[in-house]
Amino acid sequence: MKLPRRKFLHLAAGAAAVPALSRIAMAQAYPTRPVRIVVGAPPGGSGDITARLIGQSLSERLGQPVIIENRPGSGANIAGEAFMRAPSDGHTLLLASSANSINATLYEKASFDFIRDIAPVAGIVRYPLVMVVNPSIPTKTVPEFIAYAKANPGRLNMGSSGIGTSPHVAGELFKMMTGINMVHVPYRGQPPALIDMLRAQADVNFASTGAAVEYIRAGKLRALAVTTETRWEGLPDIPTVGDFLPGYELSAWYGVVAPKNTPAEIIDKLNKEINAALADPKIKARLAELGGSVFSGSPAEFGKFIAEETEKWGKVIRAANIKAE
Repeated sequence: MKLPRRKFLHLAAGAAAVPALSRIAMAQAYPTRPVRIVVGAPPGGSGDITARLIGQSLSERLGQPVIIENRPGSGANIAGEAFMRAPSDGHTLLLASSANSINATLYEKASFDFIRDIAPVAGIVRYPLVMVVNPSIPTKTVPEFIAYAKANPGRLNMGSSGIGTSPHVAGELFKMMTGINMVHVPYRGQPPALIDMLRAQADVNFASTGAAVEYIRAGKLRALAVTTETRWEGLPDIPTVGDFLPGYELSAWYGVVAPKNTPAEIIDKLNKEINAALADPKIKARLAELGGSVFSGSPAEFGKFIAEETEKWGKVIRAANIKAE
């Protein structure tokens, strides 16, 4: 039967409206059961604490329990793989981090594509790193350190919390931009790396502020600069690396992503509630205690940031020929 053109267009428009209406209804009803946030880190660290802060606030705002599921291991890839198998209905989220942007290039045979397989939801927090040296190193500024490293090529040990971690790639970026030669010494985590620095068995580290700040304040380590674009409130007298090395800037960060194809209405609802949580003075203060600053914005802005971070670290990893353990 041949339909009149006007009737055909009317039916087609009605058919197209059904999925849109069902998505809106789904978003209005969302969430209909507990929400999981998968975290690629063990309990107690900055990522876990960040997820629990946001999870508690989301639970209150969404009217459903928010469960934090810790799946550490393989540079956060185990958590990523578990998350990617979840339905695209907003009930399983991932606490994304700078590790995910690094891993996108570091792990060439990963079972998922971090950029392709996610829907960005919202940024949460950015944490600066701090360039610290053992006090036995006779340098008090970044320019002095660069000059000292160039006068002693290959003799300085650069500790990190492991291959492909933020402290490692921060150091590699520093090496690339200055042309200096240092020996990378990876450890299994930040604490043992800093302990070896206290023993003068490592010379420099681009450490997390939370792990290093007490050693700095006690005079056991010397801070030369922070890695963010602006100074860190926790060490207001310490300059930025970029003050001496224009263009150098990085931070460890956390945000929330959903599986790809999650309805835009659910993404927008989650973004709104996360940004509202981040505006809460208590949450802002707690993140500041951990050394972080609020990192809010739209899903599109967060997606652009993730893409830029992934491209940036891809260039560093390829140039430095970093291989996963």
